[in-house]
Amino acid sequence: MSKRSKLEAILGHCFVDSDLLDMALTHRSATQANNERLEFLGDAILGAEVAEFLYRQFPFAREGELSRMRSKIVRAESLASVARRLNLGDYLALGPGETKSGGHRRASILGDAVEALIGAVFLDGGSQTAKESVLRWFADELSVASLSEPVKDAKTQLQEWLQQRSKPLPHYQLVEVGGQAHQRVFTVSCRIDEVANDMSASASSRRKAEQLVAELLLEELGKMR
Repeated sequence: MSKRSKLEAILGHCFVDSDLLDMALTHRSATQANNERLEFLGDAILGAEVAEFLYRQFPFAREGELSRMRSKIVRAESLASVARRLNLGDYLALGPGETKSGGHRRASILGDAVEALIGAVFLDGGSQTAKESVLRWFADELSVASLSEPVKDAKTQLQEWLQQRSKPLPHYQLVEVGGQAHQRVFTVSCRIDEVANDMSASASSRRKAEQLVAELLLEELGKMR
């Protein structure tokens, strides 16, 4: 079995247009023809499919409760977990720098690839196929969705960690806005005293980039425990 066939078996979808699969797995560090546009599309599809699932699964839940559950399922940490279950790191196309620094294991890169794959499946097989893929890939996350389980996003977790130790709060700085008008890429950096280096991340919105930076800082703090 070829490497492509093995991945398609894992994904549960055989691509008619193999170029879509290749692009979904290509990080921007590798080439200008990368997965950022597919990531944008997949992010929207994922949010919609998870929202519909929760709407039907919890008919008496309030809007805020549904939003909280959706946030937990579509957050970057969950996306990275899905990517690891699919072994996407073995199939990513990265530039030399990202390859050398272990980009195939980085949560933000893995999560972006999952969203890009959702977009690729949608374009290749249609909305129903994309829906089935989302429900299959995120089955673990969807199965534990609960009205009673609280969830805090990465920025909130980081802020509370610092407050509990009487440390200064993080300051998020927008360092760059790139891309076309319809395809903006926001790069945000943040530094806290407990982590030696500045952390930065890029995403399709400033809010998302800030969440990714917070997750990177939390990962570093976790290594220090």
